[in-house]
Amino acid sequence: QSGATTVQDDESSTEYSGSKKYTDCTRGILSSSPQARDAQYSLTRAQRVRAAMFPETLVEGEAAMPVQSDPSQQSNVQRLAEPSQLLKTAIVHLINYQDDAELATRAVPELTKLLADDDPVVVNKAAMIVNQLTRKEASRRVLVQNPAMVGAVVRAMTTAVDMETARCASSVLHSLSHQREGLLAIFKSGGIPALVRMLSSPVESVLFYAITTIHNLLLHQEGAKMAVRLADGLQRMVPLLKKSNPKFLAITTDCLQLLSYGNQESKLIILANGGPEGLVFIMRNYNYEKLLWTTSRVLKVLSVCPSNKPAIVEAGGMQALGQHLTGSSQRLIQNCLWTLRNLSDAATKQEGLDGLLQILVTQLGSDDVNMLTCATGILSNLTCNNSRNKTLVTQYGGVEALIHAVLRAGEKEDVAEPAVCALRHLTSRHQDAELAQNAVRLHYGIPAVVKLLGQPHYWPVVKATVGLIRNLALCPANQAPLREAGAIPRLVNLLLKAHQDTQRHASSAQQTYQDGVRMEEIVEGCTGALHILARDPINRGEIASMQTIPLFVQLLYSYVENVKRVSAGVLCELALDKQSAELIDAEGASAPLMELLHSNNEGIATYAAAVLFRISEDKSSDYRKRVSVELTHSLFKHDPAAWEMVRPVDQIHTDFNPNKCLRTSRSSGGGSSMSLLTTAS
Repeated sequence: QSGATTVQDDESSTEYSGSKKYTDCTRGILSSSPQARDAQYSLTRAQRVRAAMFPETLVEGEAAMPVQSDPSQQSNVQRLAEPSQLLKTAIVHLINYQDDAELATRAVPELTKLLADDDPVVVNKAAMIVNQLTRKEASRRVLVQNPAMVGAVVRAMTTAVDMETARCASSVLHSLSHQREGLLAIFKSGGIPALVRMLSSPVESVLFYAITTIHNLLLHQEGAKMAVRLADGLQRMVPLLKKSNPKFLAITTDCLQLLSYGNQESKLIILANGGPEGLVFIMRNYNYEKLLWTTSRVLKVLSVCPSNKPAIVEAGGMQALGQHLTGSSQRLIQNCLWTLRNLSDAATKQEGLDGLLQILVTQLGSDDVNMLTCATGILSNLTCNNSRNKTLVTQYGGVEALIHAVLRAGEKEDVAEPAVCALRHLTSRHQDAELAQNAVRLHYGIPAVVKLLGQPHYWPVVKATVGLIRNLALCPANQAPLREAGAIPRLVNLLLKAHQDTQRHASSAQQTYQDGVRMEEIVEGCTGALHILARDPINRGEIASMQTIPLFVQLLYSYVENVKRVSAGVLCELALDKQSAELIDAEGASAPLMELLHSNNEGIATYAAAVLFRISEDKSSDYRKRVSVELTHSLFKHDPAAWEMVRPVDQIHTDFNPNKCLRTSRSSGGGSSMSLLTTAS
């Protein structure tokens, strides 16, 4: 009897569906070989079920149930075959697990005693057996739950006289450290000091087991970091940076990062043991991505330490990190950029950064905010007081790239501030400064720069922008575009606001800070920018028309020397116009200017002399004589010999003309301006 008619669809009880299944199954059976078909027909129902679910029970001569050619046409018995095998395997594993656990439970007390034996051979054999037990999960769990056993393994590792015992014991702890219970057991049994001692082992496998176990403890066991520090773990780890195995080094550097993050003492220990040099060597000479990434993480942590920062730079850290900015690993690039940003303020005098600067200019085209933040910050620092770097960045197209970065930054201050600072550096005091000043205009940067002075004020950006506008105004071709972009009213409004803030706190003698910026710096910066803008006759008229002269006169009384200098400077330019000169005099500027004539600051004294001379031109002869005497005394007080020479002449020619002592030249703005004053600013 075939028995095929007993196969019925589980989801149908109709006779029709049963007949259909019978037809399909028959087709599958007929498609197999004749021998298999004969064997199939001869089997009883029970035999067929057994053959399908437990094929290993078939005796010789019995054939397994054939598989249907179409998986969708399998019988119910065949569908149950695979789950039955899985169930059987699970039961077997459960039985074996129970056996392993029972074996370990019985063996642990005896093995604990043997590990404490005086005979090294006995200890070695016991350590080997325990090591074998940790290979199986059930026995490993038994060991973890026995503190005495874990303690015995730790002691055996510490007192081992042969390397094999140390290897087996460290392997045991390594296996246990993959479970939370194991980590706690190792920690409580004093395993950390023992593992730290193993870091001096000459055996590579012992070193690997020790550092990996410590790494697991640092990652997952509370209190492990402090325990490693107290056991002098850092002092033993840093020398391991000289090893050559990249995977071992990756674990070691990650341990250093975990220990040094947020702990200044650890950073100093790494420095004292030559850590920066070892880490920079790895960045320069290896290409294993995980190692480079973990090493860059340590350097990033150390780069915020004032003591480590110069050491990393001196070891060539800037160049080594720059090597990896063009790779494919984004996480490595990000770490290198943040580290370079942290280091860059200590690398302003560093040489050999040409390639790095070029890469950074290229990265200004990125749309990634973090990358832009870092690239602009690094360029800002590296171009500060470094004329060579300024020239290189200008030649690499840095001005255009920075302007585009400012445009894309929008209201993101972390990008806008360093980008504007970098532009401020590029437009001042280097051989291509004038080229950079023109480039800002040619790349349509002036409107974008002036816009940064608008509301809401983020004062670090405002401070940088004011300085940039001053530098741009040094270029005659930029004077009109700056005026057309509305720079003058914005600068005047900022000046008024900042001055009011300083006056409000003047009684308490406290400096006014907003976003970390002193308002006195804003007053100085705005006045200085207006001073340079006033070289242009049209700008000069606009500045005077905004009722600024009373404020500039008031600023002559400032307790900040630089504010006195720039306010005297802007009055010097404004006084070129007769109407403004009269207004300056009417505001009572003569008294403070007379005082400033005797200033030790040569720039202040010179500006004051020029303003006094210009406002005295329409005065009586007696007034002019008095001013002439004051001017003569002021101009020659630093040169007694010259003073003695000019005194007899002065007695004969009482109407002294300062123009005989102060050379005047036509400024780029069309008005006269003293050459001495230009250099002083």
